[in-house]
Amino acid sequence: MPVPDAQSKIGRVAYLTAGAGGMFCGSCMHDNTLVKALIRRGVDAVLIPTYTPIRTDEQNVSQQRIFFGGINVYLRQKMPWLRWLPRPATSWLDNPRLLRWVANRAMETNATVLGDLTVSMLRGVDGPHRGEVHKLVDWLENEVHPSIVVLSNMLIAGCVPEIKRRLDVPVLVTLQGDDIFLHDLPESHFRQCRELLAELDQHVDGYVTNSRFYADFMSRDLNLPRDKFHIAPLAIDAADLATEPPPPQAKPPDNRLTIGYLARLAPEKGLHILADAFIKLVQHTALADNDVRLRVAGWLGPQNKDYAEAVFDKLRRAGLSDQFEYIGQIDRAEKAEFLHSLDVLSVPTVYQEPKGLFVLESLAAGVPVVQPHHGAFPEMLRATGGGVLFTPEDDSDLADKLVELLVDEERRSRLAKQGQHAVLTRFSVGPMADRAVEIYMESSERLRKDPDKA
Repeated sequence: MPVPDAQSKIGRVAYLTAGAGGMFCGSCMHDNTLVKALIRRGVDAVLIPTYTPIRTDEQNVSQQRIFFGGINVYLRQKMPWLRWLPRPATSWLDNPRLLRWVANRAMETNATVLGDLTVSMLRGVDGPHRGEVHKLVDWLENEVHPSIVVLSNMLIAGCVPEIKRRLDVPVLVTLQGDDIFLHDLPESHFRQCRELLAELDQHVDGYVTNSRFYADFMSRDLNLPRDKFHIAPLAIDAADLATEPPPPQAKPPDNRLTIGYLARLAPEKGLHILADAFIKLVQHTALADNDVRLRVAGWLGPQNKDYAEAVFDKLRRAGLSDQFEYIGQIDRAEKAEFLHSLDVLSVPTVYQEPKGLFVLESLAAGVPVVQPHHGAFPEMLRATGGGVLFTPEDDSDLADKLVELLVDEERRSRLAKQGQHAVLTRFSVGPMADRAVEIYMESSERLRKDPDKA
């Protein structure tokens, strides 16, 4: 049920999200879905992009204006004298059309080459981007008038001390993958960032994660106080995914079994592990009478084209050219159709995934999952009952677990029904928005009782 009188108690929510250089990004999609759900709940919420425009397969509710535009901050890092130019002289660099055009072609989001920029962004008004910080806070103070500010990650938190000084409102930070970028930084930059994040912590009122695993992990990893963490389970807008699409003209044969992968094509997402498992399972005697397929969908960035081609070439050399298909990047309607074509889905991430939107999407469509036993996945599958776990990075164990599900239709059906029911009732946007409102109200009340912490 909605939290009563939420709007009058929390006021306006300013939610800063970070664009991901033109790709579909789980964090962007989560932020957009959450703000859209808050608005539906009657909360006055504003989604504010930073770096680049966000990309989502649902209705985009973000503002057109971009702060800390990717081109602008990059040039200011390389040419510090730009900070002395008047704002109108550089504001054109934050034009959403220009940022979108560049992001789709050449904008770099690789942590290994963005160390200096990451450090300087975390320095806020003490670094080369002080003008950009003031531009954001001026706008928040004079036009938005928020009662609470939420950031989508800690890496854009250099602006928090100035927000606290001038606005005197609660500031929360959502942590949803920050460690992956930080640990990819060169060691010297990682140490500097860790020190800066420890300093910024004193200005942050709380942290929000989607799992207890990630709250515990980030508290240890960045030495953040565990009692400042709030858990808000991940959720999706699942109604369209749960609706069965019209049947295709030519129904596939009854003995066809299809494994799916839905994520960006990148080494950390583990497509190579799934490919190795697929090569093993097609030779399994239990599947001798079945036509087993692998369907792959997701965004492929230019930096990972060689990786993806190597994976596809391995499948071709194994004689499986006719049994796998890469259908590319898909929109929302195509996603529903894709998921309903599957019998099971697996995205065997190498890293410890803090979110896993694709798990909820698959379960919403009635497709069970096989996921590695790490990160947020054990928590998600305990809560939903929609899949099984395998030993991380063990393609043989993944193959065995997939075979077990593929040959047991009754078990697949049971897991699918359990998972779909859990997503539709407990991991949908309504409960997610209600939990967010509870957290915002709690933070606002704590600040009212103890103003010295502002």
